[in-house]
Amino acid sequence: MHIPDLHSFLKTVLHLSSEVIYPAKTILLEEGKVSDKMFLVKNGALRVFFYQDGKELTLDFITENQAVSSFDSFLNGIPSDFVIETLESTTVYELHNDTFHKLMENQEFQHTFHPLFYKRFSEINKRLISFIKDSPQQRYEQLIKNRPELLLRFPQHYIASYLGITSVSLSRIRNRR
Repeated sequence: MHIPDLHSFLKTVLHLSSEVIYPAKTILLEEGKVSDKMFLVKNGALRVFFYQDGKELTLDFITENQAVSSFDSFLNGIPSDFVIETLESTTVYELHNDTFHKLMENQEFQHTFHPLFYKRFSEINKRLISFIKDSPQQRYEQLIKNRPELLLRFPQHYIASYLGITSVSLSRIRNRR
């Protein structure tokens, strides 16, 4: 199931989602704040990151037809461990927490939304395993294979951070190819 299908469901059947355009470099969720929204990206790009020792470490890039929130924060009402920021002018469908919980009682919504959750958690799980078992070179190769558009779309320092390496290390890996 794709995001546009979910939005159509929310808009036509339940009239409960809102489409919002955010300019680039807008913080949608601050680290330490409780998330009360889920964002479904229509177009544009978001970056999920956190701070460690004064550095920004990129957890993920969220682009068209993907959903993001600090799910632990969103579902359990606890502070977020990370920041969600727009990298480009981005159009999102916002789904508020209280609306989400009401919708979870609806079987049609569950049937539509669960595949998005499963896909997202599968992606997160694969990324975690990759950081444990793969070398930076292997992670870079996987990025080229699975999400090559990110390399053209985002600055090298964000890509390096996403791979868990420095920009200098990323340059070396690129030069070896």
